[in-house]
Amino acid sequence: MSLPAADEENFRDLTLQSFAGSALFERTFNEGMSLVEETSRYLEGRGLEESRELPRKAAILYAGESLRVTTRLMQAASWLLVQRAVHEGDMSAEDAAADRYRLGSREICFGGEHAETSMLPRTLQDLLKRSDALYRRIARLDEGLYRLANGPSGVKSQFDRLQQAFGGS
Repeated sequence: MSLPAADEENFRDLTLQSFAGSALFERTFNEGMSLVEETSRYLEGRGLEESRELPRKAAILYAGESLRVTTRLMQAASWLLVQRAVHEGDMSAEDAAADRYRLGSREICFGGEHAETSMLPRTLQDLLKRSDALYRRIARLDEGLYRLANGPSGVKSQFDRLQQAFGGS
């Protein structure tokens, strides 16, 4: 997944530290956390009732897709919280660049959309679309921020230069 040239231009002056202080981050963070809460309320309430009324095939699809939406949102929320921790100084940008803090579960979250989702309750269909859009946006941010951070002009190279300048190994 490569960034379009326009997006890459936007990332040029953006650092891991400044990103979490940006309006883009705040909007994405608020959207993500609101979607987590909304999805949780739905899946534990009305969604549970709706799933019991579905035919067997649709109920199995419901179970799988509800896991997909939950995975997307937990990955998104975790990533957003790491970015906030970097901004607040609770975590270094270098630590945040480690694979374990990057956006994960891509094989599940980018999984093919099923044509049969039309048999699912409309609310779940909506949550699937919105969580997919959020996850994809965060995936672009993750790639842009961390690819640039780990590239020749990014944060990692600056840490390396500082370490060399001050006698680190």
